[in-house]
Amino acid sequence: MPIRAKRIVAGGRLRRRQVLLGAAIALIAGPALAARKIPRIGFIGSGARKASQARLDAFRDGLDELGWAEDDLVVLDRWAEDRAERLPDIARELIDAGAQILVTGGTPATLAARSATATLPIVFVGVGDPIGAGIVTSPAQPGGNATGLSLSSAELIGKRFELLRALVPGLRRVAVIARNDPGLEQRLLDIRTIAGRRSIQVVEFVAATGRALELAFRWLSSDRYDALYVASGPLGPAKRAEIIALANGARIPAIYAFSVFAAGGGLMSFAADETDEFHRAASFVDRILNGAPPAALPIEPPTRFELAINLKTAPALGLSIPHPLLAEANAVIE
Repeated sequence: MPIRAKRIVAGGRLRRRQVLLGAAIALIAGPALAARKIPRIGFIGSGARKASQARLDAFRDGLDELGWAEDDLVVLDRWAEDRAERLPDIARELIDAGAQILVTGGTPATLAARSATATLPIVFVGVGDPIGAGIVTSPAQPGGNATGLSLSSAELIGKRFELLRALVPGLRRVAVIARNDPGLEQRLLDIRTIAGRRSIQVVEFVAATGRALELAFRWLSSDRYDALYVASGPLGPAKRAEIIALANGARIPAIYAFSVFAAGGGLMSFAADETDEFHRAASFVDRILNGAPPAALPIEPPTRFELAINLKTAPALGLSIPHPLLAEANAVIE
C-alpha cells in the first residue's frame, strides 16, 4: 500500500520514524511476499454444481483438516453441467489458469485431464476401471501422472446381487445394462464372475443411445428376468430419467450403481459414498504438494457405501420392501 506523506503531522518526529520504519519493512518483506507461490488446484466436476456441491465441500473440508487454510491454496472449480464434450476445454482452461494439480470426478473427466496434460498431477475420484481405461498401469504402482480413488470393487458388485436376492427370493436371472465406456469389458467380466459364484445368470445389454435403450428394454419385456442391474454411470439427467422410466415401465426390480438414480425415481441403489471419496482425495493432494509423485501413490478402493431405497417406486412395481432391507438402508426416499 503506498504511504501518503500528507498524513504525517508536521513536527511529529516519532510519527516520521514509524512511517520510515514501516516503509523499510515493506521494502524488505515485499519481494518475499511476492515470491510466495500459493498452490492452485483445479477441480473438474462432470455434473452440475448445484447438484454436486457436497463433493466440492467435502474436498475443501479434507484440505482444511490437513492444515490447508483458504489463504494457503486456491481451488478453482469448473463444472461440465453433464455435458461431457465440455470436459477437454475445462481441463485446458484450468491448466492455463495455473492449476498445479487437477482433481477429477468420474472416468470422462479423468480422461479429458489426461489428454490435456501428461505432466501435471491428476487426482481422480470415482473411476470405475482405471487400468482398463488406460489411466494407470497398476493399483499399487499407478505410473504416469494420475492416482486417486477407484470406484470399482468386487465388494460393491457382490453386495448389489445380495441386495437383489433379498428383494427377489429365488433370484436366478438378471439383465445387466451398461454403456460402452472405457473399461467396460473388465466391468462386465467382474459382474459375470461374481454373479456366477452366486449361481446367477446374467444377460448383458450394451446400450448408449435412446433407441438402443428402447430396444434393450423391449427385449427385456419379451423375456423373463428376475431383476435388472444398471451398471452405467450417472449419464446426465435426461438419460437417467429415460432409464428409470423404462425400468419402472417394465415393472422389473432394478438396482443402480449410483445413488443419484434412486433419488431420481429408481428403485434401489448401492454405491460408494462419493462425498467420503472426495474428502479422502484431499490427502492425495496434500501428499503431492509435499513432494510425493502420483506414480508412487497406490490407488485406494472405496471404504464407505450407501444403500438408498425409493419407497415411492416400490408400490408402483408391486413390491414390498422387506424390513431387514429397509433397516440396512442409509437413505429411504418417501
